[in-house]
Parts: sequence; structure tokens; C-alpha cells
Amino acid sequence: MVKYYTSTALFKYTWDQVAIALWQRYPNPYSKHVLSEDVVHREVINGKLYTKRLLTKTNPMPRWGEHFVRGPRHICVVEESIVDPKNKSLTTYTRNIGMQKLLTIIEKCDYIQNPENLRTTQCNRWAWFQSSFYGFRRALQAFGVERYKSNVTKNVKGFNTTLEQLFMTDIPQQTKTKQKLTEKAKHAVDLAKSKTQPLLTSSSQLP
Repeated sequence: MVKYYTSTALFKYTWDQVAIALWQRYPNPYSKHVLSEDVVHREVINGKLYTKRLLTKTNPMPRWGEHFVRGPRHICVVEESIVDPKNKSLTTYTRNIGMQKLLTIIEKCDYIQNPENLRTTQCNRWAWFQSSFYGFRRALQAFGVERYKSNVTKNVKGFNTTLEQLFMTDIPQQTKTKQKLTEKAKHAVDLAKSKTQPLLTSSSQLP
């Protein structure tokens, strides 16, 4: 029986910002399990960007499952994505291509504009877990779901860190510019007052 999990995350950035940041989300403080990422194929078809990437991640096992896995504890993952800038949608499909007998995880993520606030982006996430390892299917699938939940939390935190690094730097500059404009406006008012004062004084002396 296949295990299933779904979740939703909200990013306080525009869809365009999220689409730009998605390719730069690694490395970040929460992605130490991601060892490498490589673009295998990329092309544009009918205005949509199709990309296939290969990622290598660490794959620590619980103690009870360590004797099932020999050799390096890492796994290769394929990520395929479709970016549609016209309709502002970005969809990723991810699946592991190693250790599939132990556990296969297939994930789909949709990044769309939040319908309630178009200046924010909503990520709808679905994941399916299946094991064909006789005698341990349920245990491995349950472990996979719990590990996945933990990784999703880290993923959201890490992506928010990337978004902040890329786009929050604009805010101090905007504040600084606003302060300069305010100071200039105040200076202009003070200057106008100083030029007007002698005229008022001289006019008050008229009979």
C-alpha cells in the first residue's frame, strides 16, 4: 500500500522572485544533506522552460535499518521542472533513482501565486511513498513519511533564507532612499521659510 502526504507553504515573495530563487536555493544553512546539483538538460518549448537536474543527497538510515544498506550513505535524485512565466506557474517532479527497492519517494510541488494575495507565492506539495522490501514495507514507508516531513520543514526554512538573501537587501536601500527624499523635502521647506521671512518682516513695517 502506498503512503501519501500533502502540505502547503506560503512564501512572502512574488512568484517571479520565487522562480528566480528556486535555482539558487542550495547551499543554505538547512541543506547540509544536499551534496551536489547538476543540470542534465534544459530547453524552452512553447515559451515554457523545461529543466532536468541531478542531485546527490545524504541518506542516513535508522539504526534498525543500517544492516540493509552497504556502502556510501548517499542517494541520487532526479528533479524535473516546468516553468510557465506567462501563467506564473512552476511545477517540480522529484524522485529517487537509488535504493528504490528499500523506498521510492515521488514528490510534486506547484508554486503558484497566492489567490488571496498576488504578492505572495503558495507552494502545494504532494508526496507518495512505496517500498517493495518484503517484511519491512510498512516500517520503511512510515519512516520515509516522518523523515520527509522533517526535510520539508528544513526545505521551507532554507528557501526562505535564500529569498531573504536575494531580495531583502532591497529594503534597506529603499528605506535609505526614502529618508534622503524626506530630508530633501524638509530642507526645501526650511529654505522656503527662510526666504519668506524677510518679506513678511518688511511688509509688517508698512503703514
